[in-house]
Order: sequence, then C-alpha cells, then structure tokens
Amino acid sequence: MNKRFGTIVLDTSFRFIIPFIMVYSVYVLIHGEDSPGGGFQAGALFGIVFVLSRLVQGEDCALKISGTKAIMLAGVGTAIYGFVGVLTLIFGGNFLQYGALPLNMHEPERHAMGILGIEIGVTLCVMATIIAIFDALTRREEM
Repeated sequence: MNKRFGTIVLDTSFRFIIPFIMVYSVYVLIHGEDSPGGGFQAGALFGIVFVLSRLVQGEDCALKISGTKAIMLAGVGTAIYGFVGVLTLIFGGNFLQYGALPLNMHEPERHAMGILGIEIGVTLCVMATIIAIFDALTRREEM
C-alpha cells in the first residue's frame, strides 16, 4: 500500500487504539498459561497492529516490517519454540517437560517460564506470518 488511506479522524483513532491493542496482546501472551489465549491469539493481535498501521498510514508508517524480514522473524519464532523443547531434552527431561529447564526456580515456576518461552516463539511466528501474508497480497508487481 503506497498511499495513505486514512483521514485525520481515522489517523487519530488509529493512534489512540493501537497502544491498547498492544497492551492487551501482551496481557493475552503473559496470561496464556492459565487463561484462554496464548501465543496464537497474541500473535494475531500483534500482526493486526502492523497491518492496521500499513493500511492507515501507507508505506511511510512507523510500524513497518517488510515481507522478507517477517519471514525471517517467523523463523526466529520457530527456533525459539524448538530451542525450549530441545533444552528440556538436553537437561534430562522429555520433550517439552518444562520442569527440567535449568532455571534457579521451583518446578511450577520453571514450568510457567517454559510455557512462556513456547508462547513467545508462537507469538513471533504468527505475527510475522500475518505480516508476510499481508505484504504478499498488497505487493505491486514490477512491469
């Protein structure tokens, strides 16, 4: 999207609502272990923030991640997910047995930190995938 789509009312409302969406997505991410939500929902909310930014403000938006950077970020999210699982194997547990993580905490806290690590990886992957899909759909072909 090359041109700005929004008017002053749309731009003002966008600037007002985006911080609330981002705070809510962090809330969904952090409380994903013990409540509905988690990595996928938080990633979808973060992805929508970047999509709305590109829709309202055009190419000169402040929150801009290109499609190739988004694909790399999705790979980083997948690597985080895999790293947490392999780390449990290295330290003597089963795959994704978070109690075996080498953290100086009680086992319930290690379990919560392991799930948070998994959800952070999923959040990055989902957010980046949404951005990459949007970028692929709105990209203009060179003639």
